[in-house]
Amino acid sequence: MDAVGISYMVLSFASPGPQGFSDPVQAQQVAVEGNNALAAVIANDTFRFGGLASLSMHNATEAAIELRRAVTELGLLGAILNDYQQSGADNSTLLFYDSTDYDPFWQMVQELDVPVYLHPRTPVSSLIKLEWSGARSFLIGAAWQFAAGTSEHALSLCINGVFDRFPNVTVILGHMGEHIPSDLFRIDQQLGLEAVPMKKTIAEYYQTNIVQTTSAVFSEPLLDFHISQIGADRILFSIDYPWQSLEVGANFMHGVKLDAKTKAAISTNNAIDVLRLNR
Repeated sequence: MDAVGISYMVLSFASPGPQGFSDPVQAQQVAVEGNNALAAVIANDTFRFGGLASLSMHNATEAAIELRRAVTELGLLGAILNDYQQSGADNSTLLFYDSTDYDPFWQMVQELDVPVYLHPRTPVSSLIKLEWSGARSFLIGAAWQFAAGTSEHALSLCINGVFDRFPNVTVILGHMGEHIPSDLFRIDQQLGLEAVPMKKTIAEYYQTNIVQTTSAVFSEPLLDFHISQIGADRILFSIDYPWQSLEVGANFMHGVKLDAKTKAAISTNNAIDVLRLNR
C-alpha cells in the first residue's frame, strides 16, 4: 500500500462466504466467526483498514441483527453479500433479496446508514449443469457470469421496489457496475414499455441508491464513458486485490487524465462519503 500510494483499504472475506452454505446454522456461524476475526485483524490499525461484514441471508431478521452487531459493536463499515444465498438440501434453492421478506434487513441497513456491497459468486452446481456446461464453462467467473448474475440481482432490487421502500439505502456494485451503466439506455428504454413496479428509472436509482467501483476494470475510455453516464460522484476507486495487482490498479488511477477535482472524488472523497468515514 505504501509503495503504490494507497492510504486506506477495505477488507472482506472472499466470495461466496456465508452465501455458499445451504445450512442456515452453518452459514450463520461462518458469518459471526468471520466478522469477529475480521474485526480483530483490523482493530490495531483502523486508520489504514476498514471491513465489510459477511452475513447469512437465510433469514432477514437474523441478518439484520448480525449487521447491527457488526457495525455497532465491531466497528465494521457495512456488509458484503455475495449475490444470492444458496439454500435447500440439494443447494438448488436460491434466495434473492428483492422480495418484501427481506424488508427487515433493508430497514436495518437504512437505520444504520451503511452501504451494502453486492458482489458476484460462482454458480451452484445445478446452474452450472443448466447454463454453464461444456465450452460455456469458460464464461464462469470474471469473464462474464459474475457480471451477468450480479447485475440481474441488482436490477431486481430496483424493479421490485427495494429502493422505493428504503430510499436511503446505498448498494455498491463492483467491476464498473457489473456492465449496467454501459447499457442504461437500452435497459430503461425497454423497461419503460412494461408495467414495472418501480417508481424511478434505473438511471435515476444510480443517482440516489447505487454506486460502483472500478475494481478490476482498468480502462480509461470505459471510465470516461461511465462518468458521462452516471457522474464521477457515483464511482469509487477499487482494485480487487489480491486477484488484481495493487501496482497495476494504483498506476491506473494515478495515470488517468482527469481534472484534479474529479480524480480526487473518484480516488478518495466518494469512498469517504459512501463508507461514512467522516463521521
